[in-house]
Amino acid sequence: MTEQMPNWEGFMIPTLRVLSDGIVRHWREFQPLVAEQAGLTEEQRKEMLPSGNQLKFENRIGWAVSFLTNVGALSRPTRGHYTITDAGWQLLELFPSKVLVRDVRVLGDDPSSPIRVYQKTVRSRAEPIAIDADGTESMTPIEQVQGGIARIHEEVADELLERLQGKEPGFFEQAVVQLLLAMGYGGTSGKGSVTQLSNDGGIDGVIDQDILGLSRVYIQAKRYSENNVVGRPDLQAFVGALSGKADRGVFITTSRFTDGARVYAEAVPTRVILIDGKRLTSLMIRYGVGVQVQETYKVVEIDEDFFA
Repeated sequence: MTEQMPNWEGFMIPTLRVLSDGIVRHWREFQPLVAEQAGLTEEQRKEMLPSGNQLKFENRIGWAVSFLTNVGALSRPTRGHYTITDAGWQLLELFPSKVLVRDVRVLGDDPSSPIRVYQKTVRSRAEPIAIDADGTESMTPIEQVQGGIARIHEEVADELLERLQGKEPGFFEQAVVQLLLAMGYGGTSGKGSVTQLSNDGGIDGVIDQDILGLSRVYIQAKRYSENNVVGRPDLQAFVGALSGKADRGVFITTSRFTDGARVYAEAVPTRVILIDGKRLTSLMIRYGVGVQVQETYKVVEIDEDFFA
């Protein structure tokens, strides 16, 4: 079983420990040190947010640093650089293992504490907590938003597959051609088209990547149900259809490929890209084919250059 990464609160004390030497460090410098102090495994250090654009541990450390700065446990002498304060020392002394938001809140209400008074405005910024059903995991707001979007995409992907499987083969063939064009395979002056529904020689679509059609992408599209998998004979027929025309092609299906089909695609000299139903719907969502944007949300952060 994979060991669970500390929630964002669990990174506060490791952050204070790393900065307890009083040295002013850039956040990029001390994040790996905090990960080491927290005892993260190599696997945990590679975990990404649902969007795939940031390491999860870096995001959680970022929220811990933001909170510690807001309550005065860390100071920021220059842009992106942090050092510990008297309030940070107090937290380390009182909570050597782990400190929680509620602990800091109590200290903030004590006039004798160097921790800043826990204002309502600070609280809204500094409590990015969401507890899972088992009560063991907390997520930052970014994780909550991206996790929610990922779940929406999963639901849309399921419906996309159902819709595609319910349409006639010609519609599916046109949809995959449109997808590849949206991905940029038609270039700036190329075009794509579905071949004739009969006598297509196993090729369902063609994309010209230049105006003269000197470079082409050939497509095979199989609108199969989930249980009707694509096997090696289907791939062999497609490769045979490509013979004398091209040395590469794309095979797209709404179902999935057998292991034998994948092994064959890797071994055959003709370059054949396999796109199963899961990857197909993911690409459709990414490139806006068959879907439309319902809402757009912006995540903002302080512009350090503005306050420099």
